[in-house]
Amino acid sequence: MYHVGVDVGDKCSSVAILNDDGKVFKQIEVKGGWNAMLSRVALLPRPMAICYEASCGYGYLHEKFSQLSDRVQVAHPGQLRLIFQAKKKHNRVDALKLAKLLYLDEVPRVHVPGVDVRSWRMMIEFRQKLMARRVSVKNQIRGMLKSQGITSGEVAGGKSLWTKKGIVWLNDVKLPELESLRREMMVEELKELAGKIKRVEDELAKVAARHPGVALLMTIPGVGIRTAETFVAYVDDVKRFDRLKQVGSYFGLVPCQDATGKVNRLGHITRDGPATMRKLLVEAAWQGVRRSPTIRSFFERIKRDDPDRGKIALVATGHWLVRVMASMLRSGECWRETPVPERAGSPERAGQ
Repeated sequence: MYHVGVDVGDKCSSVAILNDDGKVFKQIEVKGGWNAMLSRVALLPRPMAICYEASCGYGYLHEKFSQLSDRVQVAHPGQLRLIFQAKKKHNRVDALKLAKLLYLDEVPRVHVPGVDVRSWRMMIEFRQKLMARRVSVKNQIRGMLKSQGITSGEVAGGKSLWTKKGIVWLNDVKLPELESLRREMMVEELKELAGKIKRVEDELAKVAARHPGVALLMTIPGVGIRTAETFVAYVDDVKRFDRLKQVGSYFGLVPCQDATGKVNRLGHITRDGPATMRKLLVEAAWQGVRRSPTIRSFFERIKRDDPDRGKIALVATGHWLVRVMASMLRSGECWRETPVPERAGSPERAGQ
């Protein structure tokens, strides 16, 4: 078995090959894009296993490499940096390191979902970018009005500026010529963004309808379709996690840890994984606190009647909800309001 490490680049890729003894068999530099690199890899001796680092397009490469080799492993880039914090970084060196990790069976692997799930994830992220752009335009409009001395109390008669009546009011506000042009273009962009967001959400709703897990998770108070679909899309197969705690780590909701001897320091959450999921989880946790006695009980227990622990308790509640949702996907059971245990708040016993 040959062990092949590939450092993939847009214009040049490096390939390192180890033999059965772990010795360097060959190192190759391939100039050109991915097609040139794949064509060269196809000529390598068999049988072989391939390892490369996850980056943009890693799913496409996984499909292509799977056709050319007996085994493919995709390395987690963040964990690779922890392993190889070297001052010298070079494509040939990186390819050789990947090959050695593959030979030693020490590759920090990432899950590679199917093409449908990858497209689903990208559409979810595309919606988030559209939402962020809409927020940016709204903030620009507010700033424009404030620059003309129009404060929030005077906007649309104290009502929401983003309703139909609010937009009519905005169009009727007398502004200087250049500011009037800015207003017109920003209102047009808001309308365009609203149409795009609706189109995306309609398509996402069709995809979510094909996944029973989305409807199951929406039985949790505060968890809407956006949170449920994002969780199902990123988890993909819940059985790939051996323990429920691993789901929290996957979404970056566990604290950083620095333990030495008897000293154990816990810091901020790691923020690994998709930021979109963490954002939606915090929003869902806050809605759940307002709507569910079970979730509110957990939140208050973590808060300990300390106003300064509100944010900590909210993130902890989101972490707990992640484990609850993973447990529900495993069991197929809907949410049921039950008292949270006094200790641990086990998701297997609470919320099911």
